[in-house]
Amino acid sequence: MTELKTNADTIVAISTPPGRGGIGIVRLSGPEAASLGAQLVSLRQPFVHGRARLADVLDESVNQEGRIDEALVTWFAAPNSYTAEDVVEIAAHGSPVVLDLLLRRALGLGARLAEAGEFTQRAFLAGKIDLTQAEAVRDLIEAQTLAQARQAASQLGGALSRRVAPVKQGLVELIALLEAGIDFAEDDVDVAPAPEIARRISGLTPALKTLEATFGRGRIVHDGLTLAIVGRPNAGKSSLFNRLVERERAIVTATPGTTRDTVTERISLDGIPLELVDTAGLREGREEAEQLGIARSREALADAALVLVVLDATEPMNDEEQQLLKAVADRPALVAMNKSDLTGAAEAVETVGGIPGLRTSALTGEGIPELRERILALATGGAASEPGMLTSLRHHQSVATALSALGDAAEANGNGIPHEMILLDLYRALWALDSLTGQTTSDDILNLIFSTFCIGK
Repeated sequence: MTELKTNADTIVAISTPPGRGGIGIVRLSGPEAASLGAQLVSLRQPFVHGRARLADVLDESVNQEGRIDEALVTWFAAPNSYTAEDVVEIAAHGSPVVLDLLLRRALGLGARLAEAGEFTQRAFLAGKIDLTQAEAVRDLIEAQTLAQARQAASQLGGALSRRVAPVKQGLVELIALLEAGIDFAEDDVDVAPAPEIARRISGLTPALKTLEATFGRGRIVHDGLTLAIVGRPNAGKSSLFNRLVERERAIVTATPGTTRDTVTERISLDGIPLELVDTAGLREGREEAEQLGIARSREALADAALVLVVLDATEPMNDEEQQLLKAVADRPALVAMNKSDLTGAAEAVETVGGIPGLRTSALTGEGIPELRERILALATGGAASEPGMLTSLRHHQSVATALSALGDAAEANGNGIPHEMILLDLYRALWALDSLTGQTTSDDILNLIFSTFCIGK
């Protein structure tokens, strides 16, 4: 059970990324943060909560005196801070030399170097945020697309916690009802008949099932997918690849077998991170280098979540292409009949070898917008984005465990099992939902989660 913890030590870290920049921030948190902050710089005015103060960073070496930099220093008094402790942030110019000077000076005054994610961990342990919100801080920092940032911001605002809260409330009420029934058992008072228990359990499951169903899109928004572009040499794979990434990323020539190795590029389709892999043309390699490239292409095909098979619309399919279509028939795949501008045909392509297809021309851009839409639909399964989606396997496992426990409780109730045994299943469901937001998360899991944060956050 996670409990409120108090920290006797004051931690410090550089909270801005390594390197040079216009601004660099050194952050302190703990009982001595204000005292240490005042010793690190020469304040021009006394600290006032939430107000930035001008200060001088002094050179205190033996042979030098005077100001080495000018900084803005802000003090946030406990408990009205990110960590619920006294927090001081020193915003100096982003010189690594100056930031390192402040950091070393703070350590010399008794502060301890913060561990990865320790500021956010202290915020969580102080009850300022729950665990899903803490994870959202990391996700927001690591976001590479606007959709990822929006999803993280939604979770940081408590959207997932709000979706779970009504289910937890109903579960607690049912547990209290059964506990009361056990207390009054000697008085022959049946406060929780089986139909009432069944009704309450059935009322809790739909919301959890709806939430569980969001994991498909939530995971994709969070992690992204890989799309392998495969086909025979000179079918236009690299040209389509360049069209999708909107720049000349892969070399394109009229000579078959130009691509000898896989070429990757990350793009965003409606906020979904997608890694495109342009592969070498699949055929019997004539040279060692081409054979190695084809071997890597087959590995990329096996590893990819999505497959785009590119066929030359001006040529009949060969045996290897037919075998390729059979191999990916049971996977999320699309077929692009490329070079359609050279065929003169205008009819749409519905399927090729049982796989959804469409006409494209990498030269003219025909079909490229539709190809993007079809790839996006294939990636998401048509699921729409919504607030409070499950974005990690940990989230999904918690909800799945709760649903399983509620199912066991419903079955036990239907079989006339004593309420004491039904309560075991209900408590298991409650603990699973508590682990989602952090109320019953073990220290090992907490340490694993926060260790993935950057230093200074």
